[in-house]
Amino acid sequence: MKIVVIGGSGLIGSKLVNKLRERGHEAVAASPKSGVDTLTGEGLAEVLKGASVVVDVSNSPSWEDADVMKFFETSTRNLITYGTAAGVGHLVALSVVGSERLLESGYFRAKIAQENLIKGSSLPYSIVRATQFFEFVKGIADFSTKGNEVHLSTALIQPIAADDVASAVGEVAEGSPVNGTVEVGGPEQFGLDELVRRGLAARKDPREVVADRKRVLIDRPVHVPAGICDVRGTVGTALEVDRREPEPVLRPGQRDEDRPDGRPVRQGRQGQ
Repeated sequence: MKIVVIGGSGLIGSKLVNKLRERGHEAVAASPKSGVDTLTGEGLAEVLKGASVVVDVSNSPSWEDADVMKFFETSTRNLITYGTAAGVGHLVALSVVGSERLLESGYFRAKIAQENLIKGSSLPYSIVRATQFFEFVKGIADFSTKGNEVHLSTALIQPIAADDVASAVGEVAEGSPVNGTVEVGGPEQFGLDELVRRGLAARKDPREVVADRKRVLIDRPVHVPAGICDVRGTVGTALEVDRREPEPVLRPGQRDEDRPDGRPVRQGRQGQ
């Protein structure tokens, strides 16, 4: 089965493409560097020819409120338009658990707009919502550091490793459209401050984590939902993941897919 992965050279996309190919699918990694731009529509008609499924794991090159809304609305509309014309039978999109409860954030408002466009289209669809990624724990710490102290909220999150997210998205892509939402999270709940404290200890990082019950969650860590449908992964594996090098900051105008190693980069601030 031909499955086109939009954002296919980023953190989740590259893992997803490899998993789908291992399972015998014709998985195509689509990104601006491969000539496919969902913002302009360039390359979409060609890459979607003969595709049964299109999976969108792309992300905005800018986190400014207006920019991120424009990105998700424009790219999603283009995917729907070109996907419908190509006869795609299943649109899968990666979103974030708890988005509807964090609408003070422009990023979450944009993700809800993306979901609503998909739900309102004629394409059969599945939305996969994931919790915070373990891979960005170090970035959260860096963003929240003042001197030698890391000031963080005590709010609960239920983080998951990116590899487990890719597996969940792949399983949904292989199946029939659910025309609804599937949520996936990690195996254990943590206070954000506790999680970062453990991550820094694993790296032998001397910074002190200071719990701040009044501090709001930064960027995109999310509250634990009432019940996640799919819980996977192990905490030990996730802490091992967190020992890797931190994610670099994105240069203006650069996208996740622009890195040659496929690892994600963020503009100006870190902490997906």
